[in-house]
Amino acid sequence: MQPFHYHVFICDQKKPEGVPCCPARGSAQTINALRKEVAARGLLDEVQITTCGSLGLCERGPNLVVYPEGVWYSGVRPEDVRELVESHFIKGQPVERLANRDQAALRAEILSNRAKFMAAQRAKETSGVLPDDLNQTLRGYMESRALLTALELDIFTAVGGGATAEEVAQKISTHTRATEMLLNALAAMGMLAKQRGVFRNTPTTARYFAAGSEDNARAGLIHTANIWHRWSNLTECVRAGTAVGHQEMAARGDDWTEPFITAMHRNAAERAPLVVQAVGAAADERLLDVGGGSAAYSIAFAQAHEKLHATVLDLPTVLPIAQRHINAAGLAGRVETIAGDLRHDALGKGFTLVLASAICHMLSPEENQYLLRRCFAALDPNGRVVIQDFILEPDKAAPKQAALFALNMLVGTPAGSTYSYEEYSAWLQEAGFQEVRHIRLPGPSSLMVGAKK
Repeated sequence: MQPFHYHVFICDQKKPEGVPCCPARGSAQTINALRKEVAARGLLDEVQITTCGSLGLCERGPNLVVYPEGVWYSGVRPEDVRELVESHFIKGQPVERLANRDQAALRAEILSNRAKFMAAQRAKETSGVLPDDLNQTLRGYMESRALLTALELDIFTAVGGGATAEEVAQKISTHTRATEMLLNALAAMGMLAKQRGVFRNTPTTARYFAAGSEDNARAGLIHTANIWHRWSNLTECVRAGTAVGHQEMAARGDDWTEPFITAMHRNAAERAPLVVQAVGAAADERLLDVGGGSAAYSIAFAQAHEKLHATVLDLPTVLPIAQRHINAAGLAGRVETIAGDLRHDALGKGFTLVLASAICHMLSPEENQYLLRRCFAALDPNGRVVIQDFILEPDKAAPKQAALFALNMLVGTPAGSTYSYEEYSAWLQEAGFQEVRHIRLPGPSSLMVGAKK
C-alpha cells in the first residue's frame, strides 16, 4: 500500500552529548527546510515526511530514506533540500552525490554501528551508571533555570538583531563575564546563535521572547520564573504537608499578580473556544465567572452568544486587569466585574451558568464542597455549573501533567491539589447537582458539568 507517492523517513534521534547522531549534525534544520520546500512546491499531498529513530549511519547524518525506491541519503544539509525536492520528488531522479548506492557497504556500516551501540549499552548497564534519560531528568532544571533567568533579565530583547556579551550586559546592567557565560549556555541550548562573538536570536526566540513581537510571551512566562522559586521549597513542603512561606494572592504585589494573570489569560484565550463549544451556552442569559481572572472566558462566551451577559468575580487586585481586557474587546456593556473572594463571599443569584475555571485545584476538598454549594444557590432552576480543571484518573497517577500540577499546588497553596472525576462527581452531587458528566477536551484539562434540576 502506498498512500503517498513518496514517503520520507528522516532520523531525528537525540543521543547523549558527544555521541554521533543526526540532531548533533543539524537534522532539525534539514527537517524544517524539507517541510518548507515540500509545502512551497505544493507537494504536501504527494510527499509524507516522518521523523524516526536512528538509521545506523550516525557519523554521516543527517540521514533519510525515500520510499518507494528505498534510496538512502546521508549528509543532507538544508542547502541540499531544494535540489533533492526538485530532482527526486518532481523529476523522479535521485540525487546521486548524496545517495548510498553500495548496499553491502551500507549494511555493514549499519550493523557495525549497531554492534558498537549495543556494546556501549551493555558496558553502561554493567557499570551501574545512571541511564541517560534518568540523568537528563535529574539535570533538567539546569536548562530550565538558564532560560527563566534569561527571561527575567530580558536577554532576548537586549540581544535584538545582534549584540556582543558586553553590549548585552550594558543594556541590562549585569556583569559582563557572567552575562557571557549565560549567553554561551543559551547558544549551546539552541536559544541563540553565535558567530564571531556576536549573539543573535533564533526565529523562535525572536518571536516568543523579544519585545516588539506580537507573539511575545515573556510577560506571562515571568510567572513560571516565580513558580520556580516556590518549587525550590518542595522538600520542605512535603515534610510540612503544605506550602512553606505561603502568601495570599491579595497580599502579593503587581510584580507577581500581573505575570500570573497574563499567563492565565494566554492559556484561557487558547482554550476558551473549546470550552464554549463544549458547553453550548446559546440558551444562557447570565454567566457567573467565578475567579474569572483576566475575563478571557467571559469574553469568549459573550462573543459567541450575543444575548449573554457575564459577571466576573475576582479579587480587587485582579479586576483592573480584567477590565482592561473587557474594554479592549468592546464588551464593557455586557461583561461586568464584581469584587469578591470565591472562598467565602456570596456569589449572587439568578445565573443560568456558573463557570469555575482553574479554581478548584487551589482549594481543599472542604473548600470545593462549600464553593459548589454556593454555586448551586446562585443558579436559577435548570442552570448548570461547569468546572474546568485537571481531572485525575481514579488512581491519581495519571495524566502526568495533572499529577505534577498537584505538587505545584502543594508548594503554592495551603491545601490545594488536583482531583479525580470521582471526587468532583461526589462533591457536585452532595451540593445538589444532577446529570453530572465528564467532558474530555484536547489538552491537559477537561470539564465537569452538573445541572440544577
